[in-house]
Amino acid sequence: MKRLLALTVIFVLVSSPAFAAAVKTYQVTGPVTQLTDDLITVKKGKDLWEIARTPDTKVTGDLKVGSKVTVEYRMTATKVEVKETTKPPAKKK
Repeated sequence: MKRLLALTVIFVLVSSPAFAAAVKTYQVTGPVTQLTDDLITVKKGKDLWEIARTPDTKVTGDLKVGSKVTVEYRMTATKVEVKETTKPPAKKK
């Protein structure tokens, strides 16, 4: 019994990072319109997509304004504010 419990705990601990890494990725393709150390702006149609860059961002090729790029990114929450729900007014008889 103890062996089964230990194996279950080990399985849960080992598999947890695999579930955390399953964040969906997205991509946008277009010309670079603005570029800084911490931001890349890509024009897609009439829209400008501002995507944050970090020192860990992998870049292949010569990245500069005007280059056509495909940026792969993930959406992550930075803040969540829960609003209290209001109760509907009581119905009068």
